[in-house]
Amino acid sequence: MQITVGALTFDADPAGPADGSSVLLLHGFPDGARCWAPVTAVLAGAGLRCLAPNQRGYSPGARPDSVEEYRLELLVQDAVGMLDALGVRRTHLVGHDWGAVVAWVLAARHPHRVHSLTAVSVPHPAAFGAALRSDPDQQRRSEYLRLFREPSPRPEAVLLADGARRLRAMYSGSTLAPDQVEALVEPLLAPGALTAALNWYRAMTADSYAQIPPVTVPTTYVWGGLDVAVGRRAATTTTTEHVTGDYRFVELPQASHWIPEQLPDLLAALALERIRSVEQDTTG
Repeated sequence: MQITVGALTFDADPAGPADGSSVLLLHGFPDGARCWAPVTAVLAGAGLRCLAPNQRGYSPGARPDSVEEYRLELLVQDAVGMLDALGVRRTHLVGHDWGAVVAWVLAARHPHRVHSLTAVSVPHPAAFGAALRSDPDQQRRSEYLRLFREPSPRPEAVLLADGARRLRAMYSGSTLAPDQVEALVEPLLAPGALTAALNWYRAMTADSYAQIPPVTVPTTYVWGGLDVAVGRRAATTTTTEHVTGDYRFVELPQASHWIPEQLPDLLAALALERIRSVEQDTTG
């Protein structure tokens, strides 16, 4: 299906009954919405109305040229606009990687639109920003950001060289089969697609991370112990300082950064547990 928000048109994968509770699933880099398919199959089977959109830059009809058009506040506005377009007053949120960043900010700034949050891999943006400033381990893990934030075309050339070898290599340690990796990488090989995806990084600012308020909605944060991009300090100690609502941290010791693809059934169970706990509190 397609969802129009202002001048942009987003492609989205719906699943589940139309009368089910809403779940909005937000992907990260370099994934698209298809990374959620195994997760939404479980959630939809449990009676939930799931929507996994290809976000700004990943949908061909929502691919502006300017880096400024990928600022965090605009990415959050896209998600709110999709809810408005579908007539959804409140939703459960599930976000991975950059999608987790958008979900954290949406929950923090628009709690009246969010029933619950399940954030995957990436912690609260203020926690991540603090770790980037003071944690040598996180600084080492995030060295790739220097490349990704360089102006086009160098990062694109590096990632696409040798048949996009380095782009595919990002999934190393995920246990994904080669055909699964290919399905995730292939959309970014279209002209302009990788540049648009990298513009999320180019539009990052320190202020946009530091000024995110605490999250007050019920939240589960899922982190893989083998995550090469996010270190323990940001995932554990620092994140707890930025959630004031009911909070659960779940560490999956053998999981990599790519939890939606690697452990979809377990992630779906954790998200469903959070969703059901909130709905029981509401009805009970």
